Amino acid sequence: MGVTLADILAARRRIRGIADATPFVRSPFMSAKLGQDFLLKLEIAQPTGAFKLRGAVNAVLGLPGDVPGVVCCSTGNHGRAVAHAAAQRGMRAVVCLSHLVPKAKVDGISALGAEVRVAGTSQDEAMAESLRLRDAEGLVEIPPFDDARVIAGQGTVALEMLEARPDLEMLLVPLSGGGLAAGVAVAARAVNPGIRVVGITMERGAAMHASIRAGHPVEVPEFPSLADSLGGGIGLHNRLTFALCRDLLDDILLVTEEEIRDAMQALYLEDRIVAEGAAVVGLAAVLAGKAPRPKGPVGTIVTGRNPDMAVFTRLVAGGDVTLGDLTVKGKTHAA
Repeated sequence: MGVTLADILAARRRIRGIADATPFVRSPFMSAKLGQDFLLKLEIAQPTGAFKLRGAVNAVLGLPGDVPGVVCCSTGNHGRAVAHAAAQRGMRAVVCLSHLVPKAKVDGISALGAEVRVAGTSQDEAMAESLRLRDAEGLVEIPPFDDARVIAGQGTVALEMLEARPDLEMLLVPLSGGGLAAGVAVAARAVNPGIRVVGITMERGAAMHASIRAGHPVEVPEFPSLADSLGGGIGLHNRLTFALCRDLLDDILLVTEEEIRDAMQALYLEDRIVAEGAAVVGLAAVLAGKAPRPKGPVGTIVTGRNPDMAVFTRLVAGGDVTLGDLTVKGKTHAA
């Protein structure tokens, strides 16, 4: 399958002390809504504010010492992670982004010392620029998801969750290109073959969902979203994550922008946690009644804390948010 439990255990040893051991806490509000313990894996506590650091550190620290530098494309958090990991080694890093990536994330990557290239209006165009730089300048590409080293690094989060709560019945995993979902599914099923692993993504531009329905990787239009970190395609020549997600996920659920808004408000106002739209899709599925009703504890991964704060503060205060041609109407949170 390309990634095994042995790979994930090796990644755990490599990233130890750099990108691991984040808190795993119970949400009283969500537990009351669900009727079972609902636990939050707080990857927002990573130094770069998102789970992506696990895969990036595993990939970058595994490189030989004579490489001239690394390059990647990103919707934001992977770029921050690669920049941080490269800085640990004193290595050049170039991060390619599309114009859809919020300015706050672009600035955050620059602040970590990486060179930023903004190219095109989609993740696919940013990927093309990353591949061009790889070939033209001899840089080593660190893919955002379709890479065995990256998948193995992301899978370490599931080991921590299941060690803390071996009684978990279900994992709700944010799903985009599938690096996190694939790594989590490989690790979780190796530890507990009976656990349910469900991918959650936004309704508009859900590339992995569309690809699995089609039976092969497909391109989808990209739209501005509160869950901007979940945007982008999976690559028409996807080598690993498509098959892993197709074979190992029990289901994929789609949530609307309004449902993401409600979850961002709930997490902030009830649990006092700032998180991106992509980070709360597991909560969104539960609050909207879309997630399966469990008989035991459920865990989700709060994947990142790097939203556009102007948008975030307007949203949690009940204001309207405009996303391209879509306006998400303001709503006051009701406990």
